[in-house]
Amino acid sequence: MGKSSVVKINQADPITKKIPDIDLVTRVEAVLYLKGRPITKKSLSEITNSDVNSIIKALEELKEKYSNSKSAIELNELNNSYCLELKSNLNEFVEDLLPSDIRTSELRTLATIAIKKKILQSDLILLRGSGAYDHIRELIDKKLVIKRKQKDGRSYWLSLSEKFFQTFAVSNEYLSQIGSQKK
Repeated sequence: MGKSSVVKINQADPITKKIPDIDLVTRVEAVLYLKGRPITKKSLSEITNSDVNSIIKALEELKEKYSNSKSAIELNELNNSYCLELKSNLNEFVEDLLPSDIRTSELRTLATIAIKKKILQSDLILLRGSGAYDHIRELIDKKLVIKRKQKDGRSYWLSLSEKFFQTFAVSNEYLSQIGSQKK
């Protein structure tokens, strides 16, 4: 088996060549949210380009942040891996809010595509993990995402379909504002 690729959250943006000035706790939180699955301290260290002791401190800060009873999210540890999850007492509440045929993991993948507006499938896989291949297939089958072959490369461009905008009642302008705030 080949070594898996790791995208580093604090690496230079290839378009602007700027390195984001984002604190470690925020970077760790972003990784945990985007991955949508448990991730080890070592992996968090590699992705954020930080030492493991700093990761431990960041996880402690996040645990404190999400320990508030008014927070809908909690930081969970399972087999020395960490993930952000909705507090279980809210599952019944949100069940009616989500489209019934879209899983949370698929929604996270869809949200990543929506924030980027257009993303290479290979970049999305780096961000979301290999499980995103299944999410992409489901989102295409549900006609929420459009997949187009890259002109000069082997990957595919993923973008939002008209059905996405109709289903979620989100404007392209709103997504542009969100995307510009993330930079």
